[in-house]
Amino acid sequence: MSNLRIAVQKSGRLNEDSMRILKDIGISIDNGIDQLKASARNFPVEVFYLRNGDIPQYLRDGVVDAAIIGENILIEKGNDLAFIERLGFSKCKVSIAVPKESEANSLKDLEGKRIATSYPETVKKFLKEQQIDAKLHTISGSVEIAPNIGLADGICDIVSSGSTLFKNGLKEIEVLLQSEAVLAVSPKISEERSAILKKIQFRIQSVLKGRDSKYVLLNAPNEKLDAILSLLPGMRSPTVLPLAEKGWSSVHTVISKNEFWEIIDGLKENGAEGILVCPIEKMVL
Repeated sequence: MSNLRIAVQKSGRLNEDSMRILKDIGISIDNGIDQLKASARNFPVEVFYLRNGDIPQYLRDGVVDAAIIGENILIEKGNDLAFIERLGFSKCKVSIAVPKESEANSLKDLEGKRIATSYPETVKKFLKEQQIDAKLHTISGSVEIAPNIGLADGICDIVSSGSTLFKNGLKEIEVLLQSEAVLAVSPKISEERSAILKKIQFRIQSVLKGRDSKYVLLNAPNEKLDAILSLLPGMRSPTVLPLAEKGWSSVHTVISKNEFWEIIDGLKENGAEGILVCPIEKMVL
């Protein structure tokens, strides 16, 4: 069986998150410092460590079969390429920002102004859609310094926490898009390697579902059992087991972390006790 070739960012937060999810799905990679390619010990996979901006072309050419890549890069340099899974990590946004002292407070205030960016295609498309005529300066790296040196009136760049904007005296005035890591696929992937990728995708889905859920065990008085069960979701339905103490039952279920606290509040109001919450490593549905 030939190995699936999957690209990840060479360094940075996306690299760390990518290697973490590969580890979580049981793929062991031995990679040394400055190593550009590494093979898994226990799965038919080779990992290529590449510059994020180069990955779309590698996918397009079939040099790699798949990639964990920021959606923002795929939109900028690989909008002809497909992705098969959103991965839920390395979230950021692509935003337009201006100096805090600028009188510009919205996109229309940049009509005829200069915008520095590392995402020219994304910005061009957005400005055209919004019918804004602005001049673009394409630069790579340190985009946020452009207004301070007189190169531009505003910038367009990725924003994660907003701390970089704050440190450089900038304020956000427009969000072009929200981005996260995605699993992209080469149009030239072979049938054999596509089958391997499907196995990886299934494992990733199991890990992501586990990350998004909590396993909950609680004790419920039987007279309140129907009310408590009405609050609870489950993969099919909650599991109910009788306790040694008469009049009480043990209830087991899975709760989405997005609904967690609201449901817990309702459980307590209906007499649930001894609520135990456990993380879920994986969920195979």
